[in-house]
Amino acid sequence: MSDFIGKTLIKTITKYKGHHIAFWAIYHFAWWSIYTGSIWGVLETFEQPYSIVKYLGYVIFQAFAVYFCLYVLIPRYLEKRQYLIFVGLLTLTIIVTSICISTNYYISGWIAGKSTYELFNIHPASFVTIFKQNAFPSSVAAMTLGMSIKLAKNWQESQKRQQILEKEKLETELKFLKSQFNPHFLFNTINSIFVLIDKNTEMASESLVKFSGLLRYQLYECNTTTISLEKELSYIASFMELESLRQNENFNLETVFPQTLDKDLVIAPFILIPFIENAFKHLSEDKKLKKWIRLTISVLGNELIFNLTNSANYDVRDYQLNEKMYGGLGLKNVQRRLDILYPDNFTLLISKDEDAYAVQLKLNLQVKPDVQLKRITA
Repeated sequence: MSDFIGKTLIKTITKYKGHHIAFWAIYHFAWWSIYTGSIWGVLETFEQPYSIVKYLGYVIFQAFAVYFCLYVLIPRYLEKRQYLIFVGLLTLTIIVTSICISTNYYISGWIAGKSTYELFNIHPASFVTIFKQNAFPSSVAAMTLGMSIKLAKNWQESQKRQQILEKEKLETELKFLKSQFNPHFLFNTINSIFVLIDKNTEMASESLVKFSGLLRYQLYECNTTTISLEKELSYIASFMELESLRQNENFNLETVFPQTLDKDLVIAPFILIPFIENAFKHLSEDKKLKKWIRLTISVLGNELIFNLTNSANYDVRDYQLNEKMYGGLGLKNVQRRLDILYPDNFTLLISKDEDAYAVQLKLNLQVKPDVQLKRITA
């Protein structure tokens, strides 16, 4: 224990920087000036050696005590939740420091060649008076200040570490959710092309061309957290056209996209596709039934309004079973991504009945970071 404390103190002292010493010197000078009510009066007393000795006693002993607390007591006891031991040793440290400072008063009196009590106007004349009225309150104040600065610094560092961990967690989770989506998309599209090979070879070839374009977009253009809204909507249009190729004559697709678009608006990639996948997934397998999908996307200012409805042939009472059969992976993922990427910046309404399934999403978009900075500074 004694070796540990000794090594720690030596290590701490060797790490002292000039601004640490300057801080404690200014701190005690400021309090002395406030106590006497005159800065010039304090400066004049420095002409006397005994005043310098008294001043250095406060600076040295209290600085030593504060750093002993910060680098020995706090990490060894407080951070390990040994509260009783910490409080006991902290109290003992303050008492010992106050005794040392009180003793230093007598050394100052000896240097001045006068009675300590007369020199410093101490009444009643006793060691206890110096301890109670001068040394102890000052030591408590210095210890409180030092601990407050240290604990505040520790809290800030803890907050920074927590923010870094949360950011890494979110990035990891987003990558995981995105990786779940990609195989889902590949499986559905490849299956669609496989069906077309037997039905219409020309359509299958056309689908492969479109599919390669979608993969190029997905693999090379969507490796960032945001993508141009214009590109994302173009991707959605191609995706829906590809999915439509494997539908029969009873299928009707209606799409409305913005005529004009702010090219600076960005959106998280693949945030809308799961809804569209889900719409195609719930279309009837019965070739005799009329099937339809209606998609309307509009942009008002920075708000994107996404309305999607599709025909469905399932019983509302069997919806949960239906979701279990399909897994419901896409919608769960997009809901989670919305919570992470657009907290408090979206509204999502999903409704269903016996004949239709509807999704309405309102999303507050952002602009490109460089454009946003220019707009702020403009």
